[in-house]
Amino acid sequence: MIRNFKRTAALAGIAALSSATLVACGDDSDSTDSTKDTAATTAADSTSSDSTDAAGAEKGDYELSGETGTLVAEGASSQQNAMEYFGAEYAAEVPGANLAYNPSGSGAGIKNFIANQATFAGSDSALKDDEAEQAKERCGGNEAWHLPMVIGPIAIAYNLDGVDEVNLSVDNLVDIFQGNITNWNDEAIAANNEGTELPDQEIRVFFRSDESGTSDNFQKFLAAASDGKWTGEGKAFPNAVGTGANGSSGVAQEVNATPGAITYVEAGFAEQKANVDFGAGPVELTAENVGTALDKMEFKTEGHNMVVDSKALFAQHEDGAYPLVMTTYEIVCSAGYDDSTANLVKDFLNIALDRQDSELEGEGFIPVSGSYLERLRDAVNAING
Repeated sequence: MIRNFKRTAALAGIAALSSATLVACGDDSDSTDSTKDTAATTAADSTSSDSTDAAGAEKGDYELSGETGTLVAEGASSQQNAMEYFGAEYAAEVPGANLAYNPSGSGAGIKNFIANQATFAGSDSALKDDEAEQAKERCGGNEAWHLPMVIGPIAIAYNLDGVDEVNLSVDNLVDIFQGNITNWNDEAIAANNEGTELPDQEIRVFFRSDESGTSDNFQKFLAAASDGKWTGEGKAFPNAVGTGANGSSGVAQEVNATPGAITYVEAGFAEQKANVDFGAGPVELTAENVGTALDKMEFKTEGHNMVVDSKALFAQHEDGAYPLVMTTYEIVCSAGYDDSTANLVKDFLNIALDRQDSELEGEGFIPVSGSYLERLRDAVNAING
């Protein structure tokens, strides 16, 4: 079980909507061995075991290689803002190295990782059995590891002018996204919002039109939390109700522009966020409430391949816990990279682990720490070429 998550501060920047896409490019054709040596020395000097930077991130025991070049990755748009932050820090820490991350969605990221078109994939869902076998082949017969490095809550984002707070039960959410509740003043919603004047306004549902780990996790949550009243599953969200939009920024932009709208989206993309009643009363989306749920998170696997037991997480209904949380994996080859690529991957991921800090929290994510961070660090440093 995961312990010691940083959860004392509020998600100060959780309402910020960022549509920026990181496409950082680099050319290593002019790099020299002396440049690499200088970068490695500078980077190594700047990192020390068991130290802490000004923002509060825990420093790990590792040495950067200083490898230069472009690290190509693709996948979940849910971690787009985190990748932008990590990528900027990576470029600053290792001059001549860059991250090119395409937030095309978890499905596309996995496909291109398997096809050897991406060095690692970002995915909000673990590989299926057949995908794991294909990934093993892509990795030269070596296992692909799931490293859940970006953790962020999923918000129920809505757009109701003049209504600053809305409480929605799990049953409300199931009925809204199934099309059984179509108006904001429906008595089933009103029952959870005594004292709030809800408008006589049509509910406009938006969902992810692309294959998305966010859709997969949201459907798993609805099924687990509603005792099976929700029957959909997978990265493709049912299209019978509502309107589709591409990517996290796409659904967020549609909701912000559409009165009466509702969607599911990563917290960092949401403006108005509903309180959710998971079974013990309405819970606000805050770092502390997310942390209460994360304290009980468990893994299905052991060792360096870290697959989260999402069903157990989503079924929580503890007092003050917000368990609608998505763990985004960086899916990497445990071995099979050439030495240069392995160095790029390890440098970037180690720097990303160092940046589990207040700036990351300001983007709407939950920084990791303690034994969980140490386990991730051990896995990163165990990656072989």
